[in-house]
Amino acid sequence: MSSLPLFTDPIVSSPGMSDLTITILHGADRGKVFRDLTVPMTIGREEGNSIQLNDERVSRCHLKVQRDNDRLVLTDLDSTNGTKVNGQETHLRILRFGDLVAIGRSLMLIGSDEQIAQRMARISQKSEGSSSTSLSRDATSLEGSLGFEFGEGKVPAFATLLGLTEPPEIPDRMSPGQAAQFCEILEYLQSRLQKLIEAADIDEKSQNVTVNFSTWQRLLDLQARLATLVRNVANPS
Repeated sequence: MSSLPLFTDPIVSSPGMSDLTITILHGADRGKVFRDLTVPMTIGREEGNSIQLNDERVSRCHLKVQRDNDRLVLTDLDSTNGTKVNGQETHLRILRFGDLVAIGRSLMLIGSDEQIAQRMARISQKSEGSSSTSLSRDATSLEGSLGFEFGEGKVPAFATLLGLTEPPEIPDRMSPGQAAQFCEILEYLQSRLQKLIEAADIDEKSQNVTVNFSTWQRLLDLQARLATLVRNVANPS
């Protein structure tokens, strides 16, 4: 059976793409396109931000985007209502072209038409099977324009899928000690998940999988530990 690789190459920006484009899809500023944004930059409700949003649910200085080597890194600045990237709450996140960032009532699309189309093409080349066919078709349709219909508040379906298509890449430039710590984390998670999988009751006839209450509680405990780990890494202070 064909499958995607566990980890993909990093999506990085080339030297010719040092400036950033952000399009507001929803919210009071819907339809605005901010081009040639210089990184590092901030987004918030207050004057002085690189992008000032007319949204009372957005904090005065809500988030920042900075460059780390060839990657764009988003950091939530302890905002009141938080930041979501592709629907997931986040405090620290690597941004990729096509990602959807939600703060307050505002939804933003990262990257220009060309950058997003290039990423779609890259994903489709790495994919196999039916998903590749769908992605290839979507990437082809992007050659001219993304075709957002702001008046009707529509967002193309591909935009909500980009963040879910690629598994996260392994961090590079790690020291031997950091690599060893990272391996310990992955091995811990793998062993816990393996025990939970083995405890499941599988009914092949009905294609249902059930777990007892004790296993469910351990699954919740693992989720809580992951949430704490992510929080500690994103906000070590």
